[in-house]
Amino acid sequence: MTLCAINRNTGESVYRQICRILEQEIKSTYEAGDYLPVEVDLAARFSVNRHTLRRAIDELVSMGLVERQHGRGNLILGEALEYKVGEKTRFTERLESLGKLASTKVIRKIVVPAYGGVARRLVIKEDSFVLMIETLRQVDGRPFCVISHFIPVSRFPDFETDYRGGSLHALFEQKYAITPVRKESLTTACLPLGDDAVHLLIPKNFPILRVKSVNIDAKTQHPVEYSITRFRSDRVQLSFTP
Repeated sequence: MTLCAINRNTGESVYRQICRILEQEIKSTYEAGDYLPVEVDLAARFSVNRHTLRRAIDELVSMGLVERQHGRGNLILGEALEYKVGEKTRFTERLESLGKLASTKVIRKIVVPAYGGVARRLVIKEDSFVLMIETLRQVDGRPFCVISHFIPVSRFPDFETDYRGGSLHALFEQKYAITPVRKESLTTACLPLGDDAVHLLIPKNFPILRVKSVNIDAKTQHPVEYSITRFRSDRVQLSFTP
């Protein structure tokens, strides 16, 4: 590995110089799916300690250029996927149409009282019970988004038992003869809360895209699901269609 001298008299911090050099190399030399050299070798290359080198890597992570993978190193990320959000968007179908491997992991299923926005968007009384299903969606084996789904228990009492993973909308159609369609979506940029950063493998100061959506029964126009999706902002470009 070629040694690289850092100018310590320019007024620019050492770790930012390292970040700038690695950013240029990532864009010109590496491809998505490659790994940066191990940190001990990079520290030796720039003649800095591991703490300084890690600060530079932190900058690359915050820029969405690399992802830390425990036990494997620092993965070079590709360009953000264009994820089209339409009336009948389905996660797996949408990603597979792009040639990607999509998977779903159920994080938790719990019945809770509905308050505030959840009750209002589902048009149910406060303190009514809703089933909250939280899922982690992955694309090509890497975290893509975390979704909290809220479903009124009074209308779908068996949903907790019936849902074991995969598409919730497919279960609505197969078990309840309901075709859910998207009524509205509200998008906000924010920081991750709770354990979202852990599930998405990002720092707590890394911005995410939060999308709040209401899905209604295509026939009755009654809300059947309210969802809050938290996307990794470096992995997705949202495209909303009628």
